[in-house]
Amino acid sequence: MNGWRWPAQLFANPYPPVTIASVDIGTNTVLLLVARAGVEGEIVPLVYEQRIPRLGKGVDEHKRLHPESMARVVEVLKEYREIIRPLRPDAIVVCGTSAVRDAANREEFCELVKRETGYDLEVLSGQEESLWTYRGAISGISDLSRATVVDIGGGSTEISVGTRMAVERDISLDIGSVRITERIFRGDPPAAEEMDQAQALVRGHLAQAAGFPFAGTGLVAVAGTATTLALLAQGSREFDIRAVTNYRLTFTVVERLLQTLRSMPSSAIRELSEVMSGRADVITAGALILREVMECFGFGEAVVSERGVRYGLVVREVERKQKTGSGKS
Repeated sequence: MNGWRWPAQLFANPYPPVTIASVDIGTNTVLLLVARAGVEGEIVPLVYEQRIPRLGKGVDEHKRLHPESMARVVEVLKEYREIIRPLRPDAIVVCGTSAVRDAANREEFCELVKRETGYDLEVLSGQEESLWTYRGAISGISDLSRATVVDIGGGSTEISVGTRMAVERDISLDIGSVRITERIFRGDPPAAEEMDQAQALVRGHLAQAAGFPFAGTGLVAVAGTATTLALLAQGSREFDIRAVTNYRLTFTVVERLLQTLRSMPSSAIRELSEVMSGRADVITAGALILREVMECFGFGEAVVSERGVRYGLVVREVERKQKTGSGKS
């Protein structure tokens, strides 16, 4: 989103202005953010890109990244490198999340990325992903003193609870839209018993967060599932960042969308909106996870944010540079 300026955000201290490029290599998507972090802590996106090469295809079953999937991601990174280069950022961060950390051949992938692009691939732990997703998500919402952030990815779901500046509890769960789809769904659309099995699996994992201090927090939902559902709720045929930013998804709407999606084959889902490209076959599982999070933990609505770990890593790099006083890296 070139030139789109976000409102000033709340951070611990004002930061010197720097430009950071952040790439998030997920199970389903590869996301790019190049942002200017201003002197008052605001994050102004200069470039915002998304590609869906599905790196994590088959990882849940085989525990390995497929050569063709790795090659697709490398091509995306080469494209991003050309986008980033003229902006001359102060730092470039390229991170991998669930699919990379779960793969037995992740070192092979890291070496491939380094050899082909020159980038050092940082593999985030589940806890690190939770923390920086949380920090990124709340950077875009100024009226929450306490928050619960849920990041529904392709391979994992992170849940974090905390204040404006600190995470109190967080967990990374091995449930994601791609993982559940590959593990359980055989029909298209999935059969009723497959939906029941998926629901039981999700609830079993969510039980691990049952003791979290959710009371008094607002739910913030980040990543592709949440933004896609927000666009569907509004009948949008194409992606519009203004339509998803801080959109409020009620439990009733999420339930309605889930019931609609579960009855449709992926070919029909794909026709609903261009945002379904690369997501049509996994959005039902993603909607199920969000519905279960809201129901299990008593949230009547979720504030949707397009921000996530990319934005959190921008915050991290700015804080590092503030501490060290360093310039260009």
